[in-house]
Amino acid sequence: MNIALFDFDGTITEIDTYTPFIYLSVPRWRIIVCYPFLLPFIILYKFKLIGASKIRTVITRLGFWNRQPDEVFAQGKEYALTLNSVMRAEAKKRLEWHKKQGDLIVIVSASLDAYLIPWCEQHGYQLICANLEIQKGRLTGRYLGGDCSAEVKAQRVEQKHSLNDFDKVYAYGDTEEDSQLIALADEAYFCWEKVS
Repeated sequence: MNIALFDFDGTITEIDTYTPFIYLSVPRWRIIVCYPFLLPFIILYKFKLIGASKIRTVITRLGFWNRQPDEVFAQGKEYALTLNSVMRAEAKKRLEWHKKQGDLIVIVSASLDAYLIPWCEQHGYQLICANLEIQKGRLTGRYLGGDCSAEVKAQRVEQKHSLNDFDKVYAYGDTEEDSQLIALADEAYFCWEKVS
């Protein structure tokens, strides 16, 4: 059996799915109140002085702190229903090809479990992603185990799967945050171009 490791945003989808979910799920008043705190991070990100991982961590903290998990995960389940409409044609074909081969398909993403869990369940894929932390029945705004990007993607794959047990490892990504994931593969694709 083979294993196929797919980044989600920009690889499977045509768009970043994290930002639209923030606007959908975070109350407008909270966005307005938190914007002055976010602005310096947004500026630093625009000038490439901080990475996407850092700004996602800050936005997640401000957006989800002290929220009811049931409410956010219900919004995620609803949002997941829209994600098939933003899938890349190449991704659909490749995912179907892997499924027909009987390969294990694993989505490895820095995006949120709130919407990736229901999306992966719908398609029968395994998932490694950014998990929202819950304490005392409330979201903390932090990630359980940290942000799932760059080297953490590769680490979590290796923690969950013994890659030597598979006949072949495929990996698909589209940004520098996916380079360590791609390095795990026997056959790798970056922006849908074969690189190894």
